[in-house]
Order: sequence, then structure tokens, then C-alpha cells
Amino acid sequence: MPVFTRFRRPPTAGGEPYGEASGPHEPDEPREPGVVEPDDTGEAPETTSGTGAATGAGPAPDARPAAESGPGTRTARLAHWRAWRTRHPRAALVLRRTTTVLAAVLVLGALLLPNTFVALEPSRFARIPAEAVIAAVLLLCLPRVARLVAAALFGVGLGVLTVLNLLDMGFTEYLGRGFNVVLDWGLLDDAHAYVADSMGGAAAAWAAVGAVLLVVLLLVVMALAAVRLGELLAAHRERAARGALMAATVWMTCMALGVQTFGLPIATRSASGALEAQAHRVVDTLRDEAAFAKEAKADRFGATPGAQLVPGLRGKDMIFTFIESYGRSAIEDPVTAPGVDRTLDAGTKALAEKGFRAKSGWLTSATYGGSSWLGHSTFLSGLWVDNQQRYRTVTAGDHLTLTKAFQKTGDWDTVGVMPGVQKAWPESEWYGLDKVYDAFDVGYRGPKFSWSTMPDQYALEAFQRLEHGRKRDKPLMAEIILTSSHQPWAPIPRMVGWDEVGDGSVYDGIEASGVKAPDIIADSTRSKEEYGKSIEYSVTSLTQWLERYGTDDTVLVFLGDHQPLARVSGDGASRDVPVSVVAKDPKVLDAIGDWNWTEGLKPAEDAPVWRMSSFRDRFLTAYGSTPHPTTG
Repeated sequence: MPVFTRFRRPPTAGGEPYGEASGPHEPDEPREPGVVEPDDTGEAPETTSGTGAATGAGPAPDARPAAESGPGTRTARLAHWRAWRTRHPRAALVLRRTTTVLAAVLVLGALLLPNTFVALEPSRFARIPAEAVIAAVLLLCLPRVARLVAAALFGVGLGVLTVLNLLDMGFTEYLGRGFNVVLDWGLLDDAHAYVADSMGGAAAAWAAVGAVLLVVLLLVVMALAAVRLGELLAAHRERAARGALMAATVWMTCMALGVQTFGLPIATRSASGALEAQAHRVVDTLRDEAAFAKEAKADRFGATPGAQLVPGLRGKDMIFTFIESYGRSAIEDPVTAPGVDRTLDAGTKALAEKGFRAKSGWLTSATYGGSSWLGHSTFLSGLWVDNQQRYRTVTAGDHLTLTKAFQKTGDWDTVGVMPGVQKAWPESEWYGLDKVYDAFDVGYRGPKFSWSTMPDQYALEAFQRLEHGRKRDKPLMAEIILTSSHQPWAPIPRMVGWDEVGDGSVYDGIEASGVKAPDIIADSTRSKEEYGKSIEYSVTSLTQWLERYGTDDTVLVFLGDHQPLARVSGDGASRDVPVSVVAKDPKVLDAIGDWNWTEGLKPAEDAPVWRMSSFRDRFLTAYGSTPHPTTG
């Protein structure tokens, strides 16, 4: 019998032997028995046999043992796929080409994806990314196994970059800054709680599950897309090399000449630039942690004895009130300003009839769109607390807060009314609050209004009942956080008679008939309208409370903690918030006469603008405090 040194399959109907496929084949990659190599399209050629076996009688000499070729094995699956392609060649060709095009779109889209919604325009994707050229050259130089691994890692890296860019988009939209990979993971819990309060627990749970699945799917699909493109390059090695050389030449020429389309450079390295920016953000965060810890130890009034703190306010009931999201946009935006301005003018007039005067200015907040606690701590500590690491650092130390200065004198009782606090809040000690009333301590039995646990009017009435209206041996210093103007601004409470507030059940019908969050959350104009109404409600609640319960010794300082998110305040909006000091005693306002603030509750457009962190020292100085610095 003849001895065969190499098995050759019989020719196909076209006359070409199966063993001599014309597609590219790498010498260091032996053909797998029973698997057909790619043709010049980068895909396996069609066959006239569903299995590719010899057409002669009996089993093919290279046939697999039964254990390797039974149903469900890799060989059987490949055979089934080849059989389908043979029966439906046109559909198989369309599927292959569509998959390749989608893979290219995914990879190029990830490389060119910006990290802000503002920049998300079609022109952004009409450019040549340097990373694609470099990756193509690298993959062409690698053997098959290394190429597969490199392509998969490249795809996963693109998936991670896409997730970071999407997080940047969300954080820029809501907080006016990019995502910090060191500090911001904890804020995702707050985002989940916000969705639960705004859209319901079930929606929040599905959103969380969907987000996780989307991330996993994105990483897997991106890796598969990169592998597919890498194999396509290898299948057309010579043409791919020429194409990569041409792309590199075009990229360098466009970069050198500054060629642009639609106002954007054709040659770009946006993906590596985004990674570089993230790396710088991490390094800056780590450096800032040590620098800020030292800064927080230095305090101009840190060693001032209690007797020398705020002597000009002895005997006064001091109330510091933050109005959620009360920003400059509320007073100046064409949609919100008319109603808010009328409310401020009406409040100024009504308070004047009760003997109160006010002066107002602007402060630039350390935060934007959210993270209210950063604004609170910046205002009260005199330090620029613009991220979570700084917040943890300062609240763990003993830097003097404005509220704690009153406690340190021993001449005031200090309390906090915090309807937004729904869990343990150890920061109360750092703020110098003897007693804190959280969401569960004020006897509220009514409905929540989206994120806000209770209407501002109820919180103020509870403060009057529990603290301000009581007889006491000392004056009162209170920090109050009003939350009815918290996004998504639907539904919004409305004013009821102060004698009708009761336990809050009067708000049941108001909440049920109000606008629902899903109806406005994606509509910028409606969001602005409802935002303006929420500010009107919060300001009205506060000014009416002062009219009703304020005394000759009441001093109110109220301000916004930050601007609303970009959907309402607009892209590129300032971080300014209004601040007002209200009192009956003329000496209180005379002490800040050199601040050049505007008379009334509405600051003028050209009123002074200070960094929020400067308020503490200016306030302590205005009311007679003597500096005794501590150093770091």
C-alpha cells in the first residue's frame, strides 16, 4: 500500500484542493486538523461539504475520535457553523462584514469619545486617533497568541476608559467636575439613594443592576471587538502594514500643519490625553491630602479664648441657615428670576414692616450641583473643602468652625436642625452642636417630597416648637439645613397656615397632587420652572418664620450651599450663591457696613463676590473676635 507523507483532501467543486487554501497563513502557526484557514477576506472560505471531510468512502484520515467530535464539542460547533455558512453564504457574508464594521465603530468610538456632554458632537468622531495607529502596528508585529492577549487587554482598557468618560460626563453634569477615581466611589451610594428617593426603590435597584451589567458587557464586547480587528489585521498583514504606514504619515502631517475639520484637529490623541488627565488627578489628590492636612492645622482663631470670640453678638439668638441649591441662577436666569426676585422683594418689604433690615452679597461655593456638605463645611470652617478627602481630614481635626466658636464661649446653647440626616452623623461634635435634630427627631408624620424628608415650613415650625420658642437661660445658636429645594424639584410642598402644620399629615394631599420627578427630570425648561418654585417656597418659609417668631435679638444669616446642576444653571455657570444677614438691631448690620453689601434680601449683580471660605474670618472679625493663631 502506498505511504502518504501528506494528506491531501479531494478538490472542491471549483477544483481547488482543501489542503491548499489560498488565504494568508503564518508559518509558525500550524493548521488545526479539520479547521479551514481564512481566505483573503479574513474569513474562512465556504465549502461544499458541511464538515469539510473527504468525500470518499469511510472516515477521513484526520477525523477526530468520537470523544472529540461529538455534539457540543468545539469541532462539532465549528462544523455546524461551517454548514450554516455553506447553506446561507450571502447572509454569512453580511454578518461577517456587519460584525467587523461594528467592532471598528466601537473601538474608534471609544478612542474618540469625549468626557463631557457639551463636546458630544458628530465632528468629534471625524478624526484620526494616534492610539489606533500605534495599536495596529503593535498587533501586526506580534505572533498569534501574544496578539490575542494584547488585543483583549487593549479592548478591556478601552472599556475602562469609556466607563471613566461616562462617569466624567455624569459628574460634570451634576457636580461641575470630573470623576475622581480615588475619592468619588463612595458618592455612587449617594447617587443610588437619590434615584431611590426620586424614582422609587425598584427603579433604583434596577438602575444599579443595569449599570453593573452594562459595565461588564461593555468590557467584554470591547475586548471581543479589539480581538476581531486584530485578527483581521493579521489576515491582511501586508495590506494592513501599508495602511498603518499611510495613516501614521497622514496623522503626523496633520499634526505638524495643524489641519482641522469643524474647528477640531484631525490628528488627535484624546484617549491617551484622557488617561493622562486621570493620572494627574490621582497624583494631585494624593499630594493634596498631605498639604491640606497641614493647612487645616493652621487657624487664625484656633487659640482664641472663648471670652474673646464674637463679643459683638452677646445676647443674640444666632441662626445660620443653608437653603439647598440656592444659587445665583435663581436670581438671574430668565426662567427662574421673575418669581424668585418677586419673592425676595416681597420678603424684604414684609420683614421691614416688622423692623428687620437685611444686607446681601455673593459667595463662591466650593461645590456645584451637589455634595452640599462641602459647601457647609467650607462656609463654617474658613477652609476650602472641595472634595471628600478634604472633608474627612477637616472633620477629623479640631479646626474651629463658626458654629463651634459660639459653643466655645459658653454663652450659647447650640443646636442643629438637619432634616436631611437619616443616619449617624458624628460630624456634629466638630461643628460644635450640643443637640442635633435629624429626620426622625422632629415628630414628622407626613410624606417625603422626593429626596426631602419634610417640607421646610415643617422643619422651621418644629425648630420653633422644640428650641426657639422655649424659655432658656442662654441665647440660642442654631444651624438649620432646609431641603425642599433639593433636586429633582418635584413634587414641591406649598405653604399652609402655620397653625395647620401639625404633625405634617396635612401635606399628604399636597404631595399626592404634585408634579412627579419623571415628568420633569429630562426637561431642562420644566426643571428650571420647578426649581424656581422650590426656591420661592424655601425663601418664603424662612422669611415668614422670621416675621412670625423673630425677636429684637434674632440674627439670621442665610445662604445657598451651591448652584443647581447644569441642566438648570447652564453650562459654564458660576459657582456663586447669595448670602444675607438679617437683624432688627442696627448695630448688627452697622458692624458689616464696610462689606459694601446690597440693602435687602437680593444682592445686586455687582455686589462683592468672596470665596465662601473667607466668610468665617470676616464674620468673626466684624463682631469683635481677637485672633490667636495656631500653626500647623
